[in-house]
Amino acid sequence: MLQLQRAAQKNVARRLHKATVQLGAWNSHRGFATPSGSYDAVIIGGGPGGYVAAIKAAQLGLKTACIEKRGSLGGTCLNVGCIPSKAMLNNSHIYHQTKHDLQKRGIDVTGVSLNLPQMLQAKEQSVVGLTKGIEMLFKQNKVDYIKGSASFVSATRIAVQLNDGGSTEVEAKNVIIATGSEVAPFPGGAIEIDEKQIVSSTGALELQKVPEKMVVIGGGIIGLEMGSVWSRLGAEVTVVEFLGAIGGAGIDEEVAKQFQKILTKQGIKFKLNTKVLSADKQGGNVVIQTESAKGDKQETLEADVVLVAVGRRPYTEGLNLEAVGIEKDSKGRIVIDDQFNTSVKNIKCIGDVTFGPMLAHKAEEEGIAAVEYINAGHGHVNYNGIPSVVYTHPEVAWVGKTEQELKAAGVKYNIGKFPFAANSRAKTNQDSEGFVKFISEKETDRILGVHIIGPNAGEMVSEAVLAMEYGASSEDIARTTHAHPTLSEAFKEAAMAAYGKAIHF
Repeated sequence: MLQLQRAAQKNVARRLHKATVQLGAWNSHRGFATPSGSYDAVIIGGGPGGYVAAIKAAQLGLKTACIEKRGSLGGTCLNVGCIPSKAMLNNSHIYHQTKHDLQKRGIDVTGVSLNLPQMLQAKEQSVVGLTKGIEMLFKQNKVDYIKGSASFVSATRIAVQLNDGGSTEVEAKNVIIATGSEVAPFPGGAIEIDEKQIVSSTGALELQKVPEKMVVIGGGIIGLEMGSVWSRLGAEVTVVEFLGAIGGAGIDEEVAKQFQKILTKQGIKFKLNTKVLSADKQGGNVVIQTESAKGDKQETLEADVVLVAVGRRPYTEGLNLEAVGIEKDSKGRIVIDDQFNTSVKNIKCIGDVTFGPMLAHKAEEEGIAAVEYINAGHGHVNYNGIPSVVYTHPEVAWVGKTEQELKAAGVKYNIGKFPFAANSRAKTNQDSEGFVKFISEKETDRILGVHIIGPNAGEMVSEAVLAMEYGASSEDIARTTHAHPTLSEAFKEAAMAAYGKAIHF
């Protein structure tokens, strides 16, 4: 029956197209899009949330188009964020390890030098390969890819200014806004980013030489990752953070303290509880004026490059949301309900441009769920099971509640910790800093949060996410066999410590 309905819908769509062929006014250079009638779903934005939503919609049989103005798919994450930064983090770690770590492992290497242009080229190759891969997925799944800037004409009609010139309009029964976020400017506008000496994360990925001194404004995930890259490559890095701890929102306080100790040992300097007042270019350098958060002490810093990493903000420029009455809150986020509906019935919204953590994987899950709501009336995202990862070395990863959150809520809990220093694989790898920390509900032993600082933390945290998704207890994990010798045994032993006692510590 469903197949007959779909066939009938296709026939209707074909007849509608013949009657309204002038509607398209399609430009042959617009991407993969072909002349078409009304779409079942149009996704505005081709980042992790948008392109995943588009592919899922097409897989479910919906006639789908994705409008993206960047000219390449993958959004901030793939083009100037998660992916290129991981390339730089990985390659800078290899460089640093080769210079400072291999000799103690019995590997003598001489003449090691940095070829920064080649490192930047390797980063670009990774990006291009992955963006082209998404285009291929669009072709395979028959998603029409329209390269241009979208603007609402009505709730079901979208104007597109095509990248290669010209314009067109598309009809959509359902629209998903997935336009993501942009770099937040420095509060008050006291610092102007030029992407040369005063850079955002985008400019920090494009520096053509290693700065002698770099000041990072903001001790969150982006600032710490980019600071680590340039520190490994030879820069003297100082992180200035207004709060009293590093790592950003959601990090466990105990983990944050250990994290700072390890990064300090690596050579990164920290100025916490410190407010940046200004940053001005003077005589080839950047002069940064700071004061203590209490306002009782001022200090001047100098750097070759300043990285402004004070967060991101929702991006809705040019969408003409007012024309259709889409509501935004005071922070510029599009307001949605628990089914991703905006204030306009047939328009949904996902990812960085609405509520919640600005994470690519969160946006992906929302993209799939939003499409499932359109297609079947139900979808699912467990917001208590969204992991966060800092891709420094060691990595830091967590999911669920922090100890400080549970204390504030008056929840009784148990703690189980296991250090990588007592893990055989970490010891043989000579990479044993950090620990795994389990937090379980005292009465039921249900896992409430897992926090990891150490080797492969970003991979290991997925076991915690799966466990929490199924409502597992720490004993469930402790009684699950983990291969020996592996880093994951530290995960098992931390679970054992939460409900009883670890064996090897």
